[in-house]
Amino acid sequence: MEKISDKIAALPQDGKFFSLEFFPPKTVMGSSNLQSRLGRMTQALRPLFVTVTWGAGGSTAAKSLELAEICQRQLGVTTCLHLTCTNMDRSLIDRALDEAKVLGIKNILALRGDPPRNDEYRKDAASADVEAAAEFVWAVDLVRYIRKAHGDYFCIGVAAYPEGHADESYPQRQDPGQDLPYLVEKVQAGADFIVTQLFFDVSAYQRFESMLRGHESGAFKTIPIIPGLMPVQSYQVLQRTTKLSHAKLPPDIERRLQAVKGDDEAVKKIGVEIASEIVEEIASTHSPGPRGFHFYTLNLEKAVSFIVERCNLIPPPGEDDKRDEDEDESALVDSFGEVNIVNGFGDRHQPPRRRESSVNSDPHNRVVVDRRTASTNSNFEASAEEAGIPKGRAVDRATTLAISEGEGSLGREATWDDYPNGRWGDARSPAYGEIDGYGVSLHVSVANAIRLWGHPASEDDITSLFVRHMNDDLEAIPWSEEGLNDESKAIHGELLKLNRRKWWTVASQPAVNGVRSDDAMFGWGPKNGFVFQKAFVEFFIPSSDWEALHRKLQDIEDVSYYAGNSEGEFVCSDADSVNAVTWGAFTGKEIISPTIIEGISFRAWQEEAYDIWREWQRVYAKDSDSAQLLDNIIRDRWLVNVIHHDYIDSDALWRLLTAGD
Repeated sequence: MEKISDKIAALPQDGKFFSLEFFPPKTVMGSSNLQSRLGRMTQALRPLFVTVTWGAGGSTAAKSLELAEICQRQLGVTTCLHLTCTNMDRSLIDRALDEAKVLGIKNILALRGDPPRNDEYRKDAASADVEAAAEFVWAVDLVRYIRKAHGDYFCIGVAAYPEGHADESYPQRQDPGQDLPYLVEKVQAGADFIVTQLFFDVSAYQRFESMLRGHESGAFKTIPIIPGLMPVQSYQVLQRTTKLSHAKLPPDIERRLQAVKGDDEAVKKIGVEIASEIVEEIASTHSPGPRGFHFYTLNLEKAVSFIVERCNLIPPPGEDDKRDEDEDESALVDSFGEVNIVNGFGDRHQPPRRRESSVNSDPHNRVVVDRRTASTNSNFEASAEEAGIPKGRAVDRATTLAISEGEGSLGREATWDDYPNGRWGDARSPAYGEIDGYGVSLHVSVANAIRLWGHPASEDDITSLFVRHMNDDLEAIPWSEEGLNDESKAIHGELLKLNRRKWWTVASQPAVNGVRSDDAMFGWGPKNGFVFQKAFVEFFIPSSDWEALHRKLQDIEDVSYYAGNSEGEFVCSDADSVNAVTWGAFTGKEIISPTIIEGISFRAWQEEAYDIWREWQRVYAKDSDSAQLLDNIIRDRWLVNVIHHDYIDSDALWRLLTAGD
């Protein structure tokens, strides 16, 4: 039973379930670590299904299919593949659907994707493909196409927006009532279930669901409607997410998070409470069928584990799990010591247990061999132990709590990257990079991009955009949807000098030497700590200027640098170095380093940074002055990151870079 609709229908009418979303990591090490994380989460939490994101325009197609294969085939979890349809040739959609079939995936979440671009930017598109592209303007077009091409083979999900869809980035236009005719179309075209955009306003969601259930078309009377929830991982991530999604924060929630916004650990705990309250409130309302919840995990596990355990969403073990736990009870031993069970379930100690040995009781991990084994299996099947396959831990509540609490070796594996910092975090983390995993995007429509950035015709026009952004006169540039943060305002003058020199900055921070962790501008983390920062700056620089700067940097011992261009060339001061540029010392804790710059992470960002230039270029007609200008910039400029290790001398980096101004 692999169709989501069938699995939901098989649950009791008053049953509860949940699902998890993951995205393809940006680095090889992140992918490897996500595979381990998926194994822990799917075994310990037992979601009804998982979803795998698909980058805008098919930008993550290969990685998405690879991750979906791991989930479906290797881990045996019912998998739903996201699929967008805009800015993609029909051949790519056909290939994705065919590969999903080969992998045994029977579930597709049909999405629109970014607003359609001009056909002239479809790479190597045959005329038939350009004509076919006109078929895919809205998600309903994809739903109809899948049904026409594949009949009932796939179970199809679609998206809905409890607070309305703001396609042009104007929140005042959001109205779920205006979206309703389009959602009716998607369901009547063949959708089997609905997953909503993330939200925090429960009242808005309840009004939305009530509106759907009572709609005169009858389209939503019994269809599963699964609310989408994103556990709050940090205040900065929350701010960016709500801005991009236009999800409103109710005053009470905003007040609770504002009170602890500088302490990621406290924010995460409050976030767990908020998500749990939302789950419990929605679960208490009437539903025509089993009540489900979809979690946008951001590839992290601790918060989700806390929430599903706290809200009793984890299903009981299946028959295979029961047999494995019931057989040979004497072979169960302590796995990682006692775990303190909290979160509303009382303070008690329960020793977690795992199987020490249970020959041939592992139903999913048998290997056919060419001779009899010690287990004397007549079918010539070797046990997992005999085949060299590592045994998994038994699935029990203590395992789940170990993950959520960060207890023991299992908990440390689950929580080592618990506080991500976007592209400045640890490149080994599955959560490294952007927060949503939907690939390169300007996050605005073509019309809004032109409203923001106009039609630049010279490098002076580009410089003006960066300077305006520095001065809070422009709300966003393609590499940042937000204005200058407070700590960067401490180096505002230095950044302006660089940008006016046409060294266009996209990231920076000042040096900080032992400021208290509750400092209004630089503080972060728990109280009674001290924080430190090395100054760094990242910018796009003309190739001629880079040659001169490179020679200068090579002679300075206190500096590390990374640089690359659109052709994939890469140079650095030390390819193996890992630079912690932000760290904190707190009572009773190890040193925490949330901001790291290294070669692996820079190279992943290098490719993405130039792809953003290309996305901006595609806003304009191919033969326009603006498109030609941006093409020349892409070809000529280098992306450079410079770190100065003398954090005691707060002006050292800026003296180095602005000398002669």
